Amino acid sequence: MKTERLIETLSHEILSTIRTNGLVPGQALPPARELASRFGVTVPSVREALRRLEATDLVELRHGSGTYVGASIHRRILDNPYYDPADRDSIGELFDARIAIEPGIAALAAQVRDDDALNRLTRGTDHALEHETEVPVGHFHVELARASGNRALCELLEALLSLYRRAHQTSRVRYDRVQDHREHCEIVDAVRRGDPFEAEHRTKRHLINLKNAALGAEENDDNPHADA
Repeated sequence: MKTERLIETLSHEILSTIRTNGLVPGQALPPARELASRFGVTVPSVREALRRLEATDLVELRHGSGTYVGASIHRRILDNPYYDPADRDSIGELFDARIAIEPGIAALAAQVRDDDALNRLTRGTDHALEHETEVPVGHFHVELARASGNRALCELLEALLSLYRRAHQTSRVRYDRVQDHREHCEIVDAVRRGDPFEAEHRTKRHLINLKNAALGAEENDDNPHADA
């Protein structure tokens, strides 16, 4: 228990050092040996604290190069990297959370109507039609959250989508790409026209369709007599 508290305290001290020194993502941290001397602890303790911080992308460990500030250093909301929402109930709860949050995000985006955000959102609709793309699952929805102008909501949605991507990898989600694209375009149309009520309605309907497709796939996986 004492070792656990030490690693926890050390993790916070390392984060405090990053913020006090104004380090930004991509900048290098001092070597582990130097950090150990600074905090009066062993090098293995520093390395364990860094590994824990790496799990949530607060730092990045590059083999043979050193430790760097991670992309999530300024984030306020992070998902649990060890949680795997593979069962049907967990996937359903995840979709219900998105249905509760995203329609309001779309309504905010329609009120803000930022031109640059709208352009990114419009480009994001095209990814629904691409069978092979490096863009992660949920790219359109991240852009929708960014268009709301609310960083906290954006981070919350990104955390939910990170869990959703893991669920997506373990389930047979087969949502029609053409329908997905059409529904995205309908959402963008409502946002562009500055209609928060329609944007909210269309986003909710889209997410309910996604949920039904995902849980339907899960149900078929559990039923050996279901159609493929």
